[in-house]
Amino acid sequence: FFFSSRRRHTRYISVTGVQTCALPICSALVMDTVTDQVIARESLSMDRGHAEALMPLVERVMAKVPDGFSSLERVATTVGPGSFTGLRVGLSAGRAMALATSLPIVGITTLSAFAAPFLGEGSDRMVASVIDARHQHVYLQISGGRGHIHVPPCIIPLAEAEALILSAEARIVGSAASLFANLAESSRFKVICEADQAGPDCEWVARLAAFADPDEARPTPLYLRPPDATPQQNGRIALQ
Repeated sequence: FFFSSRRRHTRYISVTGVQTCALPICSALVMDTVTDQVIARESLSMDRGHAEALMPLVERVMAKVPDGFSSLERVATTVGPGSFTGLRVGLSAGRAMALATSLPIVGITTLSAFAAPFLGEGSDRMVASVIDARHQHVYLQISGGRGHIHVPPCIIPLAEAEALILSAEARIVGSAASLFANLAESSRFKVICEADQAGPDCEWVARLAAFADPDEARPTPLYLRPPDATPQQNGRIALQ
């Protein structure tokens, strides 16, 4: 999640609570986006258990923020792609906090957050954000300068992703960048492959949240594939 607070400056508390094999991390950060200074942060590496760890982690971070929750101005949450369970946990907690504090809430995609620090370097090279979607598929987004989206968030086979990335001569970032290491070598480094990241940098999610419009960046989960599990139909109690 990413929360913001304002006194004389605008501060963003970013708490990432996505539970997924591709994003095994739970983190919280408090940042003043005017001075670009981190106020407090904490991060935990975990494959599961985010639902139990998230709120205690938020409480520890908030304890270091002057005036605590009363100083908040905005709530923002990562909206995926990621695991179905993790997204539900994160979005539910973010919405609850926004409701309890009467604050606006915005949603930031993990793919945009992965790309942001590399687009901020001033390079003209496109950036391909990738997350392992399993079964030889990836979640992909290709971004250009000033945040222009050349390939919107999608789930596609690895071979199709390679073709798009090679055509864009992109820098590959995200939690599954290493899946394309051979592509970087075989293309004679027309594309560049960065090291895998467990999750997006909380500071960059906070910076994106600072410019997000709550009316447009809605806290709606970005589901790019149907759930693996289907609701059980047998034995269901009929509604009265």
